[in-house]
Amino acid sequence: MSAPAIAQPPGHFERWLLVGGVLLALGVSFVVASDRLTWFLEVIWAMVGLALIAWKWQRFPLTRLLCWLLALHALVLIHGGAYTYSLTPGGFMLQDLLGTERNPWDRLGHWMQGFVPAILARELLLRLTPLRRGGWLVYLVLAAALSFSAFFELIEWWAALVYGADADAFLATQGDQWDTQWDMFLCLCGAATSLLLLSRRHDRQLGAQVALP
Repeated sequence: MSAPAIAQPPGHFERWLLVGGVLLALGVSFVVASDRLTWFLEVIWAMVGLALIAWKWQRFPLTRLLCWLLALHALVLIHGGAYTYSLTPGGFMLQDLLGTERNPWDRLGHWMQGFVPAILARELLLRLTPLRRGGWLVYLVLAAALSFSAFFELIEWWAALVYGADADAFLATQGDQWDTQWDMFLCLCGAATSLLLLSRRHDRQLGAQVALP
């Protein structure tokens, strides 16, 4: 079964707006970054994702919803990379607003790590496999988000082994011994929230032809 055409990809101007915004944020973040190693480790995902989408766009354009979500996720990563997650200005604003004891930008980042990849996994599964909407789709999307979160925790572990104390800013545990468990839990919460809030909108943008046998 070949991948069906989607109903609502973003328009030409909209695509360039998203790409330009992410590229501008990358450039600014590189200039202001105090720790270039942490910057690279955090933003490499945004750079690889952008290159991959550009490479595959002609044959596999993404829905408008997913494009905006990916751009938003990239900005969260870039902000964290520019300042390190424990020192982000956006995180300090959230800390004052929520009254938390620590800068919560890394918590937001891991919640987004589930919220956005859930729609990415959903789109790939519906467009590239015979899988239909239902319980198995929900399960596999949540499993995909959790597996990505677990893989990222392994990357943090490997970074700590390779770079030692130089990787502390990348780990961003802020003294929390349960940081890894919180990261994966928030990823799961983000993925579940995304499915609850966005599945119907996503279905409308995918169109009625998706996943027909």
